[in-house]
Amino acid sequence: MSNPVIDVRNLTKDYGKGRGVFDVSFRVEPGEVFGFLGSNGAGKTVTMRHLMGFIRPQKGTASVLGLDCFNQRALIQGHLGYLPGEIAVADDMTGIAFLTFMAKMKGIRNLDYMHQLIERFQLDPKPKIRKMSKGTKQKVGLVCAFMGKPQVLLLDEPTSGLDPLMQGLFIQLVLEHRQMGATVFLSSHIFEEVERTCDRVAFIREGRLAAIRSMDEVSASRTHSYQVTFADSQQLQLFADKAHQGIAIEPATEHQGSRTLLVSADGSVDSLVKELANYSVESLLSREQSLEEMFMGFYGKEGSER
Repeated sequence: MSNPVIDVRNLTKDYGKGRGVFDVSFRVEPGEVFGFLGSNGAGKTVTMRHLMGFIRPQKGTASVLGLDCFNQRALIQGHLGYLPGEIAVADDMTGIAFLTFMAKMKGIRNLDYMHQLIERFQLDPKPKIRKMSKGTKQKVGLVCAFMGKPQVLLLDEPTSGLDPLMQGLFIQLVLEHRQMGATVFLSSHIFEEVERTCDRVAFIREGRLAAIRSMDEVSASRTHSYQVTFADSQQLQLFADKAHQGIAIEPATEHQGSRTLLVSADGSVDSLVKELANYSVESLLSREQSLEEMFMGFYGKEGSER
């Protein structure tokens, strides 16, 4: 087995009141896109900041390219592209001045790829950063992270503020850099972004790692969820009172009304439609399962793992 590009072992940083990360361990292999997923406050950014060398662990270790993230951070950052969750840059600089300055700091002499990325993301880098929208600032951050074609990319919520077209361009960019041999550590809450880019994913909950799975395993674990509205409450009750193989029923929220149920089907939609054909149904709407719901269901079946 090759040496991991990112190696985190028993990483702990306790901020009190359950905040921080606790005994977190994982490895990211060369050329892998590794998704790091969880709700707000779960520990994603704290872990990312350890990898950048901004925080000293209370316990455990974090290394990138075999180098200690805190003690050898200057050496690591020469091989790193980083996009923070909250971009904080000199507001009085123009976008192009900031990118040129960062290229100089990174030792990038050929700026051709930087300009290609600016054009690709349809970025106007001339205005001052303080006048830019959140989405435009995000584009500046993405160009900065990718322009040196780094060996390792650490990306914290990289498409925050971007429209669907730009999100698609970002996905293409990640896949291209993976083909170049880059290793990518990606924090995100957008399932399509994760599904199309990641080889494996880890889910962190309340500062502790719940499990690590291949993307194929995660995709196979998704349930198909639907909102069913019956013709009347009596039809709903008849459906709800009967046992249905492979179909789970949840009560709808109050604003959805007394004729609506939320239904999850383990099998194909075909079996659900055939079952519903025995009742008077007014509408059947596909309901997008959130990333957190999917993972909670996935790990709920097997319990927490390390």
